[in-house]
Amino acid sequence: MQLFADACLSLPDTELRLVPGWVDAALADDWLAQLLADTAWQQPEVRLYGRRHPVPRLLAWYGDAGCHYRYSGISHAPLPWTPLLNGIRQRVEATAGQRLNGVLLNLYRDGQDAMGWHSDDEAILGRNPLIASVSLGGERRFDLRRKGVSRIEHSVALTHGSLLVMAGATQHHWQHQVARTRKHCAPRLNLTFRFLRSGQS
Repeated sequence: MQLFADACLSLPDTELRLVPGWVDAALADDWLAQLLADTAWQQPEVRLYGRRHPVPRLLAWYGDAGCHYRYSGISHAPLPWTPLLNGIRQRVEATAGQRLNGVLLNLYRDGQDAMGWHSDDEAILGRNPLIASVSLGGERRFDLRRKGVSRIEHSVALTHGSLLVMAGATQHHWQHQVARTRKHCAPRLNLTFRFLRSGQS
């Protein structure tokens, strides 16, 4: 089932819901300012073709005690929930209808910061993971493509204060990205909430 608010889409093997204006602009502004100032940002390095490269964005992982998250060869120990992040989590849980025990924050400082093609399909997330993504700040394009296919199937603008929920079989069959762009982009902060189903030790 597709519940994109901007269009009636029919992407097979997906369960997607986009809620523009999930929070009003004033509250989204407050969240953005606090998170930019208070988050313990990191920029880890990944190894590609025998060389180490900094990840093209800043990030931080917060979660319940023991919720260690490993992806792209990087292991993240959880920072404890702040009152603000815990409050946002509770609002996301109310909309998504599922408990969430961790959040990955990504800060795209400008159009050259990006996230490459991937699926959130790590085993620790379970068979049909729910990923709830809150966007704050500058608008960026979110692309989707079928696994094994190079062309972009669909793109949607993720705007300030919006919420995108991906669930069901989406991660099994689809990849997504936030591509680099030469257009001027205000800083964008993305909070992707998820539930780690095992390995909490």
